[in-house]
Amino acid sequence: MATSSLITSVRAPADAATSRRLSHAWVPRTAAVACFAIGLLDLASALTSVAASRLHELRTYVPGGVSRVSTAGTLMIGLLLVMLAHGLRRRKRRAHALILGLLAISVGLHLLKGLDVEEATVSLLLLAALLATRHEFYARADPRTRWRAVAVGVGLVLACSVLGTTFIALRRDALARPFSLGSAVQHVLEGLVGVTGPLEFLPTRRGTSTADLVGDALLGLGVLCLVTTLALLLRPATPLPRLTEQDDARMRELLLVHGRRDSLAYFALRRDKSVIWSPTGKACVAYRVVTGVMLASGDPLGDPEAWPGAIAAFLDEADQHAWTPGVMGCTEQGGIAWAREGLQALEIGDEAVVEVKDFSLEGRAMRNVRQAVTRVQRAGYTTRVERVGDLCPEQAASLRASAAAWRGAETERGFSMAMGRFLEPVDPGCVVVMAFLEGELAAFLHFVPWGADGLSLDLMRRDRNAANGLNELLITTALTTAPSLGVARLSLNFAVFRSALERGERLGAGPVLRAWRALLIFASRWFQIESLYRFNVKFRPVWEPRYVCFATARDLPRVALAALQAEAFIALPRLH
Repeated sequence: MATSSLITSVRAPADAATSRRLSHAWVPRTAAVACFAIGLLDLASALTSVAASRLHELRTYVPGGVSRVSTAGTLMIGLLLVMLAHGLRRRKRRAHALILGLLAISVGLHLLKGLDVEEATVSLLLLAALLATRHEFYARADPRTRWRAVAVGVGLVLACSVLGTTFIALRRDALARPFSLGSAVQHVLEGLVGVTGPLEFLPTRRGTSTADLVGDALLGLGVLCLVTTLALLLRPATPLPRLTEQDDARMRELLLVHGRRDSLAYFALRRDKSVIWSPTGKACVAYRVVTGVMLASGDPLGDPEAWPGAIAAFLDEADQHAWTPGVMGCTEQGGIAWAREGLQALEIGDEAVVEVKDFSLEGRAMRNVRQAVTRVQRAGYTTRVERVGDLCPEQAASLRASAAAWRGAETERGFSMAMGRFLEPVDPGCVVVMAFLEGELAAFLHFVPWGADGLSLDLMRRDRNAANGLNELLITTALTTAPSLGVARLSLNFAVFRSALERGERLGAGPVLRAWRALLIFASRWFQIESLYRFNVKFRPVWEPRYVCFATARDLPRVALAALQAEAFIALPRLH
């Protein structure tokens, strides 16, 4: 259905579960800010001198070594609180439990360090507040991330120990007395946590102590170990795909009955997606977790009557892990279903769908396509259409080799409208449209099934030296041979913000619309926004709107960034 506005917003009242998820969002945010601030307070307290009067009074109760160790402990707890604050923001249960323990220890350390009653009181107040709101911190963590963090942390400590021991050995001339390997290792391990070890250093000619240099270096290495390990521990979990053979079989059964509803339905079978089912098993949502965003694509698969159950299960899973829910490329019907469960929907573009019965190369409007097809046919190009299940192993191997060679070093893009695999026996219903020049493969298109009577474009590949117009020839061939395959409609590429490009060039378009179109054209230098629209419009398609769904407006940038990563348009560096 066409829309009358540049970007259409669809929103419905949130259900009870969604309202519960969003009603106390201020609690983790406030707790995170408070934890971060108290961590900074602990760092400042550990780095500044204790008042002489308090220190004198403290010496009557505890020895000086206890005060020094307490100062080092306060320093480390401050760093931990600063790093763990993000875990509170994401409602992480493990971070909450660890912070409770750290705050309890911090209260005692502040008193033992220098009778710092003020800092101890502030820590105690946050401890009480976190205990009172403990039900707000329920998000589970990913086991794979936890064990990887532990392994990396242990490896870093070992590496820093070797580096620190070497550092001391290179400065052995500055030692007050000879050292053993055991004492050097002890000095390094204690130095990593801010404690002065057993080794003594002589002052240099400048009056400074090598001990300061060694101590600062070791503490820096210790901070590196801490920060890196915590970054791995608290980064958004990225679970391995869970699309089992049983899930695949169940989803294919749903596709046989309900696959016609959405041209993206078959792409739910990607192996790098996980799947979550409705309680009845009549519908499911396929998704991938990308940088903390639980990202689905297309509509839920299955009976629309069961969609609410699948969507609720999806949102509950996101809530339990503190993932941000997001949906890319759903239809209007799907957007309404997501909106009824509390999400918002924005139109982001249109899918080009060509009805086979309405397609013809005749007429002035099709002149450019007709000329392109005629030109490449005169150049000697021929075409052939095959079901993947009808290809022999040698043909499939040749196609795969050509596809890999033509792609070269370019990243394979696609998530919502791409299978991520090609010519595999598990997809016999897929269709390949090939172009040849003197018997040599020059280009091909790969389509996946869209219900029983449709095809959805998955992959386009061509020899870089092939003639221009081959894609027009291949699509025309697919449309003209479609009736013999029992195909009534073809889904082509997705045109992002298509309505803005179209309306922005019309006579009478306002300055805002023209500026928005100009921005999209500028972005087309890096993303195929205008070129895909121009290519699709040649075939006079029916434009079907597609939507992005998100929980709140502040989540939209995160969902958009995750979608760009999933589609491989951008790649962020990650720790492994």
